[in-house]
Amino acid sequence: MKDNRRDFIRKSASLAAAISVTGLSSCSESGKKSDGNETAKIVEWPVIEGPATPKICVGLGSNATVAAMKQIKQIGVDYVLMGGPPIPWKVEDLKAIMDRFKAEGLTVINMMIGGHPNTIFGREGRDAEIAKIQESLVAAGAAGLAVVEYNFYADRLMEGYYEKKGRGDSGITAFDYAPAKDLPPKPEIGAFTADQLWENITYFLKAVIPVAEKAGVRMALHPNDPPVPISHGSAQIMATFKDWKRLIEIVDSPSNGMTYDCGVSREMGEDPLEVLRYLGSRDRINHMHFRNVTVQEPYVKYEEVFFDVGQVNMFAVMQELIKVGYKLGIYPEHPRGLDYDKEHPGGIGGGYPGGGGYTGQAFNVAYTRAMMQAAQSI
Repeated sequence: MKDNRRDFIRKSASLAAAISVTGLSSCSESGKKSDGNETAKIVEWPVIEGPATPKICVGLGSNATVAAMKQIKQIGVDYVLMGGPPIPWKVEDLKAIMDRFKAEGLTVINMMIGGHPNTIFGREGRDAEIAKIQESLVAAGAAGLAVVEYNFYADRLMEGYYEKKGRGDSGITAFDYAPAKDLPPKPEIGAFTADQLWENITYFLKAVIPVAEKAGVRMALHPNDPPVPISHGSAQIMATFKDWKRLIEIVDSPSNGMTYDCGVSREMGEDPLEVLRYLGSRDRINHMHFRNVTVQEPYVKYEEVFFDVGQVNMFAVMQELIKVGYKLGIYPEHPRGLDYDKEHPGGIGGGYPGGGGYTGQAFNVAYTRAMMQAAQSI
């Protein structure tokens, strides 16, 4: 028996060695097999971000401390996004903010603009708000800000979120529409139909997109998240892929784009790759959120999970992102709740039940960097 076992091991080792030698000798330095067929391309390492690649970015406040900026640099991030100042934005104010970050080696790639509730609700005073946003877009272009992000929520159904426990009792952000779907309209907002909101956003886009385009600025609309049909009595007009398609057709311009979110795409029951190809092939992805989910029922019941355990093929998404030539911000968002962050509060990230902080964000950034380097190497 012992002789047979030794003979089996010896033969197996010989076979493995033969396979290894054959495999190694069949490839040359040029990246071609000896038969002339192409193999994987040869890539010089390290693979780093450049003008033609996506830019990993993380959210910080405009008044972030130097210590917070250094935390971002230490995990290999060179770009940040943030909420912008009150409208109308001024060139000197934007430059002052951007220069503070630039001094620490960080580029502000995206600012969120707000302060336009009358525009969203179609109320008196919207023209004055739109004029301030137009002025802000001109200032953004002059300051060198690439992307201005915005929301067009009538209401956001935050009441549906709750915390679940993930691996090692980490925090998972879960959402369930059922207990919150019949909540009444908020008195200060009222209830709005989809037709009303589409009319309002059309009025808005036709006024601001030509200004953004002339200023060299791209606008990115954040989708409805959660993507439920009704929130406090008001329709949600950015809650389906059909809605996203309709949006970019209102004004045909690269400045009229979306914040593409592979996680939200899956929440809606869509194939994230199909959504990416549609928007990317039309040059309408002006910002991107990179995260993973597991969906029990599209639109209404799902969980935001660690990047490596969800239903979205994160590597395929990154490959497609590289393929379509996307080169703006990619935000590894919604870090999971880790015990270390609970014991050391105050870091970046979080804000949701089950959300995390700096170490959770570091995990997300590292995972995203690995996916990007792998996608660029094959």
